[in-house]
Amino acid sequence: MCGIAGFLTDGIGPSHAAVLRAMLRKIRHRGPDETGLHLIGPAALGHTRLSIIDVAGGAQPMHNEDDSLWIVFNGEIFNYVELGAELLARGHALLTRSDTEVILHLFEELGEDCVSRLNGQWAFAIWNTRNRTLFLSRDRLGVRPLFYTSIPGAFVFASEVKALFAYPGVDRGLDLRALDEIFTFWHTLPPRTAFQRISELPPGHSAWVTNGHVSVKSYWDLPYAPPEAPSNGAGEEDRYAEELSSLLEDATRLRLRSDVPVGAYLSGGLDSSIIASLAQRTGIARLRTFSVRFEDNELDEGAFQNDTVRFLETDHQHVRCSNRDIARVFPDVVWHAEKPLVRTGPAPLQILSGLVRENGYKVVLTGEGADEMLGGYDIFKEVKIRAFWAAHPDSRLRPLLLKRLYPYLPQIQSQQPAYLRAFFHIDPADTCSPFFSHLPRWRVTSKLKSLLSPAVTAELAGYDSLAALEAMLPAAYSGWDPFTRAQYLEARYLLPGYILSSQGDRVAMAHSVEGRFPFLDHRIAEFAARLPARLKMKALNEKYLLKRCARRLVPESVLKRPKQPYRAPDARSFFCAAAPDYVDELLSPARLRKDGIFNPDAVQKLVEKARRGGVTGAADNMAVVGVISTELLDDKFIKSFTARS
Repeated sequence: MCGIAGFLTDGIGPSHAAVLRAMLRKIRHRGPDETGLHLIGPAALGHTRLSIIDVAGGAQPMHNEDDSLWIVFNGEIFNYVELGAELLARGHALLTRSDTEVILHLFEELGEDCVSRLNGQWAFAIWNTRNRTLFLSRDRLGVRPLFYTSIPGAFVFASEVKALFAYPGVDRGLDLRALDEIFTFWHTLPPRTAFQRISELPPGHSAWVTNGHVSVKSYWDLPYAPPEAPSNGAGEEDRYAEELSSLLEDATRLRLRSDVPVGAYLSGGLDSSIIASLAQRTGIARLRTFSVRFEDNELDEGAFQNDTVRFLETDHQHVRCSNRDIARVFPDVVWHAEKPLVRTGPAPLQILSGLVRENGYKVVLTGEGADEMLGGYDIFKEVKIRAFWAAHPDSRLRPLLLKRLYPYLPQIQSQQPAYLRAFFHIDPADTCSPFFSHLPRWRVTSKLKSLLSPAVTAELAGYDSLAALEAMLPAAYSGWDPFTRAQYLEARYLLPGYILSSQGDRVAMAHSVEGRFPFLDHRIAEFAARLPARLKMKALNEKYLLKRCARRLVPESVLKRPKQPYRAPDARSFFCAAAPDYVDELLSPARLRKDGIFNPDAVQKLVEKARRGGVTGAADNMAVVGVISTELLDDKFIKSFTARS
């Protein structure tokens, strides 16, 4: 994996090389092995390299035979071997063994349609010297990031926003509408980012830049089908299970292609265990695996991690993450995430990537994407239960269903029936909302907005983030069932906007580690999109078809364990005995009043509650993390950005 940066501007001269180097220094963590830059005509292209494929010959920026095309590329094209063979058969001359050169020659033949042939994760820019156009593209599911901005006289792009801010004349300011979106959805709605006038190329999109004009175009979306047909009989499950198994094996095989060793994460859950098992069966004699553990028994999954390690006989190492560790690294996490966060979940994963790098590994396989594609999240169960409740408001099954939904939450299991009946109260208007599945989650997160200052609240008075999202939905969305709608919202927005960015690319690349995700092979995504919902979640049995495929791949304890989402300690990490000094500084009334983002009095009440240990619910926990992360972002990117090298 790598970092890319560049710009188009009139009259490129020697000073522009210094500017490009300054941009590349900001993302050196993405590619510490090598730095390359090239200035040609009005274009400046730069690259920081993490050498994984064709270590000796894959330096960038790279050009084709006649120097008419130049590329900088962040990512991996996993089917580059097959594509390269096709290109050679058609008369192309390939001078390297790199996937980068394959993209260039495929672009020569197919232009923007070249992306339809790629199986991988990417963000790249191709400069055409003949027609003086820049082509940008980002992978289908948004594994790799790509940001850009236009200012008078220049178009600037990079893998991370911090590189854009190194370009002279790019202003820095928080986007208040982005705060509204993050404090609703946990992420912004692309192309919006946390910063004013900085755009993100959405997943599954490409862009052309010609004479300063930017034209963005979608080339792929999740192909969900209309309501499913009745079951085709007993052989249906076998047929689908066989197809899914075959796709998973091949997706894992392709993602083992590397000139450096490949390891794997083991969370203790089904998804990462399947990938580790397939990796070991497909090509790695004794796989190196890595995991994170917590001091809190309610959050720790070490017992299941150990079961998988014994079952697969992997060479395993773990890091134990304390509340103090989370608070210690959190400022650096925000620096890499480049957005406010409402959960501390990225922090342990950044610590974990540090363990991977310390052990000499650059590449890890992970299980991300299985829940979104194959029906694993609690929110998919919730939408089924809430739809049942809406149709049967007096049902005595409600308390029992809720206990089945959250077996890993002791506070839910111990509640009285009256509380459980009131939980997830269904407003009749909710059943007509296109966001029926997500309204409970978003309402909890939105409570954070009550902490915003009066000035910010007034500024946001005319903005409706739900309406903004509704305007982005595909035309077919209204014809999908609630389960499919919920899947689309998770896979199209939360997955790239939070899971693959704040908990994925950013915290892995902070330590120059590349994550690879077999479940996010686009063939699996397309297969899962047309898969009948009854095979993703049978009654309340999540990932039903995947579990059929997992027999003999994982230990019985992992196969049969209840779903437990990844969680990390939130508010208590910042108010433990050894809390770092920055917490008091950021949350002081004087500081908050000066910054003007939050209401100091409202935040002070929350802080006092946290110091008493009274923050237990999701809303208050997200509020603590949201305020701290926003203040950190403002400090690191708006106030003192130039202080960082």
